[in-house]
Amino acid sequence: MGAALRRVFEGYDAFLRRFRAKGIWRFLAEVSSEGLTYGLAGFIVVLAFAQPAFEATRYADWKTTDDFAVTFLDRFGKEIGRRGIVLNDSVPLEEIPDSMIKATLATEDRRFFSHFGIDFFGTFRAMVENARAGGVVQGGSTLTQQLAKNLFLTNERSLSRKIKEAYLALWLEANLTKQEILKLYLDRAYMGGGVFGVTAASEFYFNKNVRELTLSESAMLAGLFKAPGKYAPHINLPAARARANEVLTNMVQARLLTEGQVIGARRNPALAVDRSQEQLPEYFLDWALDEVKKLARRNPALSRDRIVTVRTTLDPALQRQADLAVETILRENGKLRDASEAALVSMIPDGAVVAMVGGRSYGESQFNRAVNALRQPGSSFKPFVYMTAFMNGYEPESIVSDRPVWIGNWSPKNYNRSYRGPVTLRLALTKSINTIPVRLSLDFGREKIIETAYAMGLTHELENSISLPIGSSEVSVIDMASSYSTFANGGFKAPAYAILEVKNSNGKVLYQRDRDEPAPVRVLPEDKVHQMNDILVNVVEAGTARRARIDGVVAAGKTGTTNAYRDAWFVGYTGNFATAVWFGNDDFSSTRRVTGGSLPAMTWQKYNEFAHNGIELARMPGVDAENLPRLARTAPSRQTDKETETAQPRVLKRRTQDLLLRIGQDLRQLLGRQSARAPVPADTNAVAVQ
Repeated sequence: MGAALRRVFEGYDAFLRRFRAKGIWRFLAEVSSEGLTYGLAGFIVVLAFAQPAFEATRYADWKTTDDFAVTFLDRFGKEIGRRGIVLNDSVPLEEIPDSMIKATLATEDRRFFSHFGIDFFGTFRAMVENARAGGVVQGGSTLTQQLAKNLFLTNERSLSRKIKEAYLALWLEANLTKQEILKLYLDRAYMGGGVFGVTAASEFYFNKNVRELTLSESAMLAGLFKAPGKYAPHINLPAARARANEVLTNMVQARLLTEGQVIGARRNPALAVDRSQEQLPEYFLDWALDEVKKLARRNPALSRDRIVTVRTTLDPALQRQADLAVETILRENGKLRDASEAALVSMIPDGAVVAMVGGRSYGESQFNRAVNALRQPGSSFKPFVYMTAFMNGYEPESIVSDRPVWIGNWSPKNYNRSYRGPVTLRLALTKSINTIPVRLSLDFGREKIIETAYAMGLTHELENSISLPIGSSEVSVIDMASSYSTFANGGFKAPAYAILEVKNSNGKVLYQRDRDEPAPVRVLPEDKVHQMNDILVNVVEAGTARRARIDGVVAAGKTGTTNAYRDAWFVGYTGNFATAVWFGNDDFSSTRRVTGGSLPAMTWQKYNEFAHNGIELARMPGVDAENLPRLARTAPSRQTDKETETAQPRVLKRRTQDLLLRIGQDLRQLLGRQSARAPVPADTNAVAVQ
């Protein structure tokens, strides 16, 4: 056997000797051989990285997975917006205007019909242009690669995602025609304003069918593919028109149109529908769409019919007031206090979200800080600790010593850097003392605190650290509102929800919350909830949240402020609503001493004063308003004289009043001088200026 193998090897060696190269040819042969070897190895490694992405292509309905065409209604049945993709192919590719297709190809992929999914020439050209500009001015991804990302991947910026994107682009080219790829791209691309695809974008921006688009309108829509948030015409019309002009130039450079053909579009740019006054609840709609997708995963009927109408929990009047409250407080105080962002979630105590503010401007940032941001809650986490204490033998009047406590090298400090000695748990929570919850956690363990927090509604993983009792583990705004709703409703879990009813395209009810969801589950003992409510009312009446007080309304809650003033919270509730408010900065930089009792409490008060005006006030479990001196004086007139009740008048600041008075005096002096110069006819009545 060995001799036979030796003969085969010697024969193979003799054969190769015939092709022995010398000089430059030998060098090129060896380089090519090594390059082929390493290239093959690299191909295998890269292919292994791409395997997870191909799992998504195994689904028979990968073209429609998790995609819906949803019309959203508010709780009263009025349309408030739309989300999703038109999946019924109502406008075939042949009926989309030629100008729209040319504008797309000229801007996104001029060699679309000549490459095989990856355009090496286009990628090299983009690299050269970016190197010349010293930054990213031109993308190298083909239209097919962009579609692969939209269908199967996320917007994550990483090498692994680019590898998956390239392989999936090749897979798409092998399984679809160029026309099918182009149609899918035009249907799937995000176009800003919460709409996907050119058909929906045409209706949203121009109130017209996509078949009727003009050249200037097609250019404006094609300009949105690059950065819809930046170039959306309802947000920044000048930027959208400038971008559309670039698209027209691209069409000329690609020789799809001549300069003479585009001159009319340059002189008469598209005019988008003015939606500046609509104030659509964009953040709420994004979250509601995610809730529809989650519901579809456990509702087979909904997963089969993806063109649906959804009645939500949103109250448009409360949403407008929430937006106004956040923007007003930020405009008046944000720059001065170095706070650039805020978030708010308000819900009925059963979990029905009636208002959501995910940030200051949806046009500038679609990131929903109310749902997706995780921030440290600070002292607003302490009610979870005290509730755990109440369920483990403590009472509100139990005495615990406020003095230094050490766990290894760490010792919590109180806000005022002083200690009170023996205090009741009622006083400790009212004054937000830091040492007490840490001492309590040493008694019954942090695991029980985490268990209570999860039971009440927190969903993100809590880190079991020594600083957990004073709010070091990150939470979301919506989870905090949901958790405090448990106090407001008497101890029942209240997970946040947005959907009341879902109907398909034929009007058939596919889902109804009252019918299809189980009854609420009690997670806290009723008597312990009463104890907590009594204390948290005192936080608003005499503690750190006095700025949240509302005339005639029993309000409870807890402030929270983190280290270096990076996060400021107020989470409060009444018998009618639970509302969480957060202020801070996206980059986690410090604010200028913004505490939970300042801007968040002010925003909470401004919103809730409106929310409780003219409604029947629900009783807070375990709290008697008649025993609260401030509320006992105002509550009767607020609840019994609803027909004559009016909103509190707005009062100008003293400096503003002085300025207006000076302006009035100057105007009177000016009018007096003018009337003294001009002769007055005898038959003219004198006019007195008051």
